[in-house]
Amino acid sequence: MLIADEVQGRGTVDHTPVYPREVVKRALELSATAMILVHNHPSGDPTPSRADIDMTKVIIEAAKALDITVHDHIIIGKDGHVSLKGLKLI
Repeated sequence: MLIADEVQGRGTVDHTPVYPREVVKRALELSATAMILVHNHPSGDPTPSRADIDMTKVIIEAAKALDITVHDHIIIGKDGHVSLKGLKLI
């Protein structure tokens, strides 16, 4: 069941600051037990960057400490999307 669909931040054409603490804090406020992360790449290429992968792993570890599961991180591009779980990156 979807509890919420929210924007966590907005950025520039090539960078959006993400604060794992704030992501996990919001999940706690919503009493969520799991989450799916989603963001877009304005370049149109949904290939995950090293920063995308590293930040996802930081969020997963922070969430895990609070019994919150991160099921996936999906990146939206111009002609499709990529799942970090599907790529076995998480």
